[in-house]
Amino acid sequence: MTDAMVPVGHKPIVSRFAVATGVLELSADSADAIRNGLVPKGDVLEASMVAAIQAVKETPRTIPHCHVIPIEGCSVTWDWEDDALRCTVSVSAHWKTGVEMEALCGVSTGLLCAWDMVKSLEKDNEGQYPKTRIRDIRVLEKRKDEAQD
Repeated sequence: MTDAMVPVGHKPIVSRFAVATGVLELSADSADAIRNGLVPKGDVLEASMVAAIQAVKETPRTIPHCHVIPIEGCSVTWDWEDDALRCTVSVSAHWKTGVEMEALCGVSTGLLCAWDMVKSLEKDNEGQYPKTRIRDIRVLEKRKDEAQD
């Protein structure tokens, strides 16, 4: 077992790209409140997009063995699947290591932010979240260009 970051200094800088996605299952009331701009904490999709982008940029601060990567691009999209909200994050950079962890952190944080903003609507009478859940967080795509000699 090692207690060090994996050395990447010898690797060439190449174009890197990753896309990750995940789903937040919500009640019909929460979905309606988000769609109609009635969430007391504000615009859920806007705030959660900012949270996702921040998480992408801060990934090495939360995952100790991740390298600092100069992120060149990040996009966040939200799609409705009935009353479930899908977050998809795309990340790009030219660097020595991939950006899939950054995309995953973006999705996770975006979904957590959305949940936080509607948690008062999601709680049942006992203060629990019987139907709310985050699921299917995964990498959809990861690619890197070949090194140029």
